Amino acid sequence: MKSSEYIRHDALGLSALLKEGSVSPEELMNCAIDVAIKVDPKIHALCYEDFDGAKAQARVARLKGPFSAVPFLLKDSALASKQFPTSIGSNLFRDIAFKYDSTLVERFNEAGLISFARTTVPELCMAPTTEAVANGHPTKNPWDLTRSSGGSSGGAAAAVAAGIVPIAHGSDGGGSIRIPASCCGVFGLKPSRGRIPMGPSRGEGWGGLAVEGVLSKSVRDTAAALDAVGGCEAGAPYASPSAPASYLDLLSRDVERPLRIAKWTSAFNNIPVARECIEAVEYAAGLLKQAGHEVVDTQLPHIDYDELVHAHITVLMANAYSSIAGMVKEGEGNWQGRVEPAILDAYKRGRELGAAEYVSAINTFHSVGRRMARGMKDFDLALTPTLTQLPVQLGQLSMATDFLSFRQKVSKYTAFLTIINASGQPSASVPSYWTKGGLPVGVQLIGHFGREDQILVAAAQMESLAPWSGRVPEL
Repeated sequence: MKSSEYIRHDALGLSALLKEGSVSPEELMNCAIDVAIKVDPKIHALCYEDFDGAKAQARVARLKGPFSAVPFLLKDSALASKQFPTSIGSNLFRDIAFKYDSTLVERFNEAGLISFARTTVPELCMAPTTEAVANGHPTKNPWDLTRSSGGSSGGAAAAVAAGIVPIAHGSDGGGSIRIPASCCGVFGLKPSRGRIPMGPSRGEGWGGLAVEGVLSKSVRDTAAALDAVGGCEAGAPYASPSAPASYLDLLSRDVERPLRIAKWTSAFNNIPVARECIEAVEYAAGLLKQAGHEVVDTQLPHIDYDELVHAHITVLMANAYSSIAGMVKEGEGNWQGRVEPAILDAYKRGRELGAAEYVSAINTFHSVGRRMARGMKDFDLALTPTLTQLPVQLGQLSMATDFLSFRQKVSKYTAFLTIINASGQPSASVPSYWTKGGLPVGVQLIGHFGREDQILVAAAQMESLAPWSGRVPEL
């Protein structure tokens, strides 16, 4: 197989070729690595490459799971893997090694995914762009190298968009799957809280905000991944409602009834929304109506957005302090130059937080969940812009500042996203719209807790009516 052919397939398409014997796992891995070698110097999406180890795995791989032996990438987010160390985008956390695989990595492996590198992240995964100093270079948007790929799963989204892999691991604690999916023109589902395992060493991330998932070339790849890696984990503090027998099978069935979909285009606090982002929502609404669904213009649920932003910042600062305090010795001063200014500020502010502030933040999240449930009670889904602006220029959201002002800027860019981390609901960025200049603009579909099925079905219908997988950046 030639690399030019490899990049045209989604993961299930490559798996089908493996199963019919027209390509071998080693050939696929060689293609993935060939594409990586050619395009990654332009976008800087990879770290901790293990090309030789992955080739050796592919050489002896047996076909298993829905993906057989498809090349894959893990996010540099401290997801435990014996194969790869992690830095979480930080010089302070450089080269942390693991003696075990996380439950999710085990499930990825059993699904037939063969990892050959990690993907880049911002420091401690706390930014909507991927420009960590520790990475050496900013991760660039494959569609416009002057713009950000998004974050914190920016490397994953850029790698999928550029054709290095058709599917990659991501995680989302404030939009970190959906932001880069929108920026890079790929599909990114944030699952319901508790749907994907986080163990065995972690029970939750960021007070229940963070979840694991994937970014993919097609909706069906994400559905197959959810089938393969989703499901309750023994001892976990959260669990989503029962899943259907197969998310993937649902995509090939007739829809039982038209869905009723709320359309929200005005952001909290009258935060400006770019014309192109509104156009993307209107275009998506047209696709959904064409698929037979009802789309209703309505208002966002009443939520104190300032209070939510404050709660999110509080939990991030508490986690920055906890993470860094676990790495440095008391009184040691030379470590401070190994973290970026915003993260150092978050550490210092987090050190001064009181227990009541943290509890109040968690209670705010729970309140948002109740309000979102009430606000969507008459609807199956909600449709919003993913981001309020086009992908930002590199350097526009810099961490060379204090943490509060940095996160306040971020909150205006991601105004439709953090509410869903607070509520625990599933949502996805769907790449159905592109500007005249060739930039992808994602729209967000929000579902009720545990109802990934309705998101996936609607997104697959949008993909069928306005396919995006044939678009490949000219790298």
